[in-house]
Amino acid sequence: MCEEGPLRCELADPGPELTAGGAPELTTPPLAALLCWSAGNSSPMVRSAADMMSTKAFTLVPAVEREQLMGDRERVSLECVECCGRNLYVGTSDCFVYRFLLEEKAVPGGSATFTATKQLHRHLGFKKPVNELRAASALHRLLVLCDSSITLVHMLSLEPVPSGARIKGAAAFALNENPVSGDPFCVEVCIISVKRRTIQVFLVYEDRVQIVREVSTPEQPLAVAVDGHFLCLALTTQYIILNYSTGVAQDLFPFCSEEKRPIVKRIGRQEFLLAGPGGLGMFATVAGISQRAPVRWSENVVGAAVCFPYVIALDSEFITVHSMLDQQQKQTLPFKEGHILQDFEGRVIVATSKGVYVLVPLPLEKQIQDLLASRRVEEALILAKGARRNIPKEKFQVMYRRILQQAGFIQFAQLQFLEAKELFRSGQLDVRELISLYPFLLPTSSSFTRSHPPLHEFADLNQLTQGDQEKVAKCKRFLMSYLNEVRSTEVANGYKEDIDTALLKLYTEADHDSLLDLLVTENFCLLTDSAAWLEKHKKYFALGLLYHYNHQDAAAVQLWVSIVNGDIHDSTRSDLYEYIVDFLTYSLDPDLVWHYADWVLQKNPEVGVQVFTKRPVDEQQSRFNPDDIISCLKKYPQALVKYLEHLVTDRRLQKEEYHTHLAVLYLDEVLQQRPSANGKDAEVTETQAKLRRLLQKSDLYRVHFLLDRIRGAGLPMESAILHGKLERHEEALHILVHELADFPAAEDYCLWRSEGRDPPARQRLFHLLLAMYLGPGPSAPELAVAAVDLLNRHAAEFDVARVLQLLPGTWSVQLLCPFLTGAVRDSVHARRTTQVAVGLAKSENLIYKYDKGVQKLFPTVSRFLKNK
Repeated sequence: MCEEGPLRCELADPGPELTAGGAPELTTPPLAALLCWSAGNSSPMVRSAADMMSTKAFTLVPAVEREQLMGDRERVSLECVECCGRNLYVGTSDCFVYRFLLEEKAVPGGSATFTATKQLHRHLGFKKPVNELRAASALHRLLVLCDSSITLVHMLSLEPVPSGARIKGAAAFALNENPVSGDPFCVEVCIISVKRRTIQVFLVYEDRVQIVREVSTPEQPLAVAVDGHFLCLALTTQYIILNYSTGVAQDLFPFCSEEKRPIVKRIGRQEFLLAGPGGLGMFATVAGISQRAPVRWSENVVGAAVCFPYVIALDSEFITVHSMLDQQQKQTLPFKEGHILQDFEGRVIVATSKGVYVLVPLPLEKQIQDLLASRRVEEALILAKGARRNIPKEKFQVMYRRILQQAGFIQFAQLQFLEAKELFRSGQLDVRELISLYPFLLPTSSSFTRSHPPLHEFADLNQLTQGDQEKVAKCKRFLMSYLNEVRSTEVANGYKEDIDTALLKLYTEADHDSLLDLLVTENFCLLTDSAAWLEKHKKYFALGLLYHYNHQDAAAVQLWVSIVNGDIHDSTRSDLYEYIVDFLTYSLDPDLVWHYADWVLQKNPEVGVQVFTKRPVDEQQSRFNPDDIISCLKKYPQALVKYLEHLVTDRRLQKEEYHTHLAVLYLDEVLQQRPSANGKDAEVTETQAKLRRLLQKSDLYRVHFLLDRIRGAGLPMESAILHGKLERHEEALHILVHELADFPAAEDYCLWRSEGRDPPARQRLFHLLLAMYLGPGPSAPELAVAAVDLLNRHAAEFDVARVLQLLPGTWSVQLLCPFLTGAVRDSVHARRTTQVAVGLAKSENLIYKYDKGVQKLFPTVSRFLKNK
């Protein structure tokens, strides 16, 4: 069949793709391609139960019974119907037209009942059946096709117009619901003429008709629908679109008139519904393309109608309802001997030869709720999305959000968490609806009440999971993830306390690492509920963080201290003591720091003192007096040393008592460490090194006081440093040279004490050391070696002439070669530098004399040059 079509087969699958919002994203395939797809997918009309679940979209309600039409006339049959507002018209086989007043009455459940009251009937004067009826409400006329003539009758009285205007030679006709004439006092009528292969276009007025166009067709037309200038025609072997204004024709697809009855129906602006081959209902636009995938119906369809979003098809046994959104068959209604199916402004009427019935659509919202109740989420969303065109925008948005929320809970109950999350987000769910499913997660102070009517059927999570703890755990993990995502979005606005409190409870139950992250960042956890929950689950460290966030630092520290003391158990942090110290270090509450200072110092003096030493300097100056801290630390010598080091070394406070106090503490510790040492061979400890550095670097301590403390204590190096501070260089060097025999230390002493002084003072120190090496008395060999090394290393520091007078005559020149070489080099350098200086001075003097001479000889020129 596909090979007969005018277009190539290019479509693999014409089904819709669902967008994120759930609505089908429709393509526009060529009609012939759709037919090729149909040929390759020729499954039977009735699908399996898994693919096609019943949906109650319509209810079949009787409107006109046989007795109202024919009474006891057995051979009379109903041939056609028309409905305009509350007027129902029926044409019969014995050439009568009946007018009924159709009254609709709503009944509970969304359905309705109809009562048809006969107003009048009229015989048209022919012996042929009435073939078609069409109402032209703008003209108050009813167009009646009977015996190849279209007669104009009054809509209420059914009287023919006085002028007797009629259209003769018509086999069938259609009204143009998208007229092109622009005249409001006429309707456009397109007829299939009894003349072979001819279509005629008329303008029909209240009492006259006017032909405006006659168009030839390639084959005999059998059925017609019209939209604007476009005619959709069922010919003998094919369907075509014909522009009667330009004469351009577009072939659609083949059709065999010998096998079935053609169906051509306008369903919207520039779009038609056709009965295609292979049991397909095909959609076609005036451009010859399809904007919708086809629906599959019976091979023997005799009528079709559209009540969005459904296509309704009629065959000899059934009425079938098909979705235009997903192309699935939704409902089947038994209906035998039906031969008329038409829709009139949203009202669908179906008839047999003996009676008239109305297909009453159930409200779309009820249909959607029925689908949701059957867990058919995807179908419900497609239907809801498609309903947008029939519902006011604001009402639709409210309805659609609720449907998304309901669908989200259905997916949630099936543990389809990703789908549920997207539906909740799209539906802007009040997240408390979800939280309320979890017992005890909402704060006791929350005023939230669930939506009414409810969005789901579950009392709580236990009912939803039927007590399955694995499912409960999965649901809680999902809620943790979802709340964490939405807590910083607009979804949380207005009830952040409920969200964060619920999240805290979930993290606590799960012993989740994110609990601490939640509490140390901005949060809205309600203190009362959260504290009770944390205490119940023995999360005391986290409880302390909660107290701290709520400005209750004293309660937080007290709790943490209890953990460290072992009064309560919480293993969250193994370094909790250090954490408390750090917390107190940066606390802005001095009372809190003083309250726990003794506790941290008792636990570990060296660590505990950090609450004072690591505190920001500006805060130390304004809130913590060093003298008060020193008084507090007297019971903790190690901490006191650390604090004084902080004052002297880090903060560089220039206060004598701090420096002296630190030096005394160092000295006491050194004396305790070496009570019996003789001072010469004892190893230098870390504390002793610190003492020596302090004695050397500081100028603020009480030197005499320390010297008295050191005297007789076996600390010669410290004594030498203190003598040096008192400018007692001879005593100091005597200790270094004769008591300690520490010649490098003696040289370092000279460098230390001459630092920042003028060259003569520096020279005196080095000469003093050299004289001590070469002094009278028995000369030890090591002193001679030290003297030679001193001269060779520091030649620049000596007066050569004085040195040569001190040197023993037995020393060789080679022994003092480095010293003498350096001395000569320095002497030559000094002489040349002096010569350069003298030359520069002479030049400057000569220039000065020249300037003075010029000024005396040429005073005017001199003033001019000066002004320039």
